[in-house]
Amino acid sequence: MPHSSDSSDSSFSRSPPPGKQDSSDDVRRVQRREKNRIAAQKSRQRQTQKADTLHLESEDLEKQNAALRKEIKQLTEELKYFTSVLSSHEPLCSVLAASTPSPPEVVYSAHAFHQPHVSSPRFQP
Repeated sequence: MPHSSDSSDSSFSRSPPPGKQDSSDDVRRVQRREKNRIAAQKSRQRQTQKADTLHLESEDLEKQNAALRKEIKQLTEELKYFTSVLSSHEPLCSVLAASTPSPPEVVYSAHAFHQPHVSSPRFQP
């Protein structure tokens, strides 16, 4: 910006006198730094909040994963048990002996485990 050589004639000067310009520049610089400091602080807070949220979500997913693994283990054990019960029951089953031979996939279908004669205590060895 142009500076007037005569400091007493301010009609031709578009900027404050040198002493005042330094002061207003300092004020603007301080304001800009304060604004930047606040923006940086907010950015760090958002980043921390996002990290905290991800951490909580990760912990929740770990718990769900552990519960599902436990359920898989229980279901696998249950499958082994029912397979054993079925294997023990087959030679003694009057329903299977009376019926015509059917393909193994029909005898061992998923519904076979829900048949009353399979889960009934009187047919257990």
